[in-house]
Amino acid sequence: MAGHSHSHGHDDHHGHSHGHGHGHSHGHAPVAGHDRAFAIGIGLNLAFVVGEAVFGLIAGSVALLADAGHNLSDVLGLCAAWAAIALGRRAASKRFTYGLKGSTILAALLNALLLLVALGAILLEAVQRLATPAPVDGPTVAWVAGAGILVNGFTALLFLRGREGDINIRGAYLHMASDAMVSAGVVVSGLVIWWSGLTWIDPVVSIVIAVLIFLQTWGLLRESVEMALAAVPRSIDSDKVWEALRALPGVARVHHVHIWPMSTTETVLTAHLVVPAGHPGDAFLDTTRAMLKERFGIGHATLQVELSGAETGDAEARGC
Repeated sequence: MAGHSHSHGHDDHHGHSHGHGHGHSHGHAPVAGHDRAFAIGIGLNLAFVVGEAVFGLIAGSVALLADAGHNLSDVLGLCAAWAAIALGRRAASKRFTYGLKGSTILAALLNALLLLVALGAILLEAVQRLATPAPVDGPTVAWVAGAGILVNGFTALLFLRGREGDINIRGAYLHMASDAMVSAGVVVSGLVIWWSGLTWIDPVVSIVIAVLIFLQTWGLLRESVEMALAAVPRSIDSDKVWEALRALPGVARVHHVHIWPMSTTETVLTAHLVVPAGHPGDAFLDTTRAMLKERFGIGHATLQVELSGAETGDAEARGC
C-alpha cells in the first residue's frame, strides 16, 4: 500500500481532531504472586539437577543424565521467566516507552529454545548408548527418578494458578508437569532394568522422553515466535475486534487496525475510526476502551478519530 502520513498528535494538518485513548489498566495479578514460586522452584530443581547428575554418573544411566540436562534447561528457563517478569514491572522511560515488558516475550522464546537444545543433547547421548550398551544400576535409577517425581510435581503445583494468564507461567507449569511424567517413565525403566537386565531400555526411554518433551515444547515455541513477530495474540479474534469497532455509534469506516502483544500478558491496539459527524468526545473514547478491555482483554488502546478516511485508498482495509 502507498505510504500514508498519519499524525498521532491531537490535530493534524487537515485540522481534524484526533482522539487518543490509552487504557493503562494492565494486569500484573497473574504473575505478581509467583515470585515465591519461582524462588522455591529454582532452588529445589537446582539441587535436584546436581543430585541427579551425580547419581546418573554413578549408576551409568543415560536416562538420568538426560533428565538432569532437561531439568537444568528448565532451571535456566525459570530464571529467564522470573527475570523477565521482574523487568516487566519496571517503569517506562524516555527510551523504553513501554518499559521492559517485551522481555517477557524474549524469555518465553529463550525458554522454548533451551528445551530444544536439551532435546538434541538427550537424543545424541541416547543414540550413542544404543550403539554401545553399558551396564545400568536399575535400583539407583528408580530411586533418584522417584525423588524427581516429588520435586517436579510439587514445583508444577506452584505454577498451577495463573498458568492461563501468562505464557511464561504456563511454560513453567508445562515444563515441571512434563518433568514429573518423565521421572515416572525413568522409574519404570529403572525397575524393568533391575528385574530383566535389559540395559537397552534406558536409552530407549530417554528417546521416548525426548519425543514427549518436543510435543510439549512445540506449542510454546510457536506461540512465543508469534509474539516476538508482533502477531495478534491467539486469544483474540481480530475480525471480531474490527466488527466491534465498526459497530460503534457514528463510525462509518475503520482502518489501520493493529493488535499486538506488549508483553506475555498485555495487548496493545491502535485503530483509525472515521466519524463523518465530527469528534464524538472523550466519553465515546472511554466507553470504547472499556469495551475493548472487557470483551477482548486489550488494556492499552490508542484510537485516532478522523472526519474522512478517503486518503487511505482502501478505507475498509483491516491492516496497514
